[in-house]
Amino acid sequence: MGLPATRGASVRLPLYITCQDPVTTMFGSLVGDAVGLVHLVFSVSAVVTGTMVLVAKKGTARHKLVGRVYGVSMLGVIVTAFMIYRLFGGIGVFHITALISFATLLAGMLPVLFFRSNAKWVARHSGFMYWSVMGLYGAFVAEVMVRIPDSPFFGMVGFAVGAVMLVGGIAFGYYKDSWAGIST
Repeated sequence: MGLPATRGASVRLPLYITCQDPVTTMFGSLVGDAVGLVHLVFSVSAVVTGTMVLVAKKGTARHKLVGRVYGVSMLGVIVTAFMIYRLFGGIGVFHITALISFATLLAGMLPVLFFRSNAKWVARHSGFMYWSVMGLYGAFVAEVMVRIPDSPFFGMVGFAVGAVMLVGGIAFGYYKDSWAGIST
């Protein structure tokens, strides 16, 4: 007979000993399970490094290093997104956005990896990577907004993503020409 579970999910161990899932006990609905925790860690890393890349001087060794960390973090976010199904019980709209995020990230990295001889590679790289970070910001703001009690889930997601993309679009229009002139 196992010990009674009082908080969080319980895990069945050999010999029928029951213990608390430490991830669920510590973080509750914020992460859901260990995959959710890994997703959160990759997400925080991507938000921090994505912001660093946006505000730092472009083309430097630091930009390249932090950009690589951002790329790996985003791949972690995308892969773990496909391991999370608790919202819809299967494939949902956020899995589609993960595919869009992957396409944007890939489109931003391909010019760096394979097309440096093309005169427009810097503009393509900076544009797609910028929108990769904006998509991440949209997801972050949506995640925060849906945690407001009694808020309409999809209404908050739509508002958050729309607001971030509007502000991001205005900023992109302002900065894109200065990014296009960067050489590395």
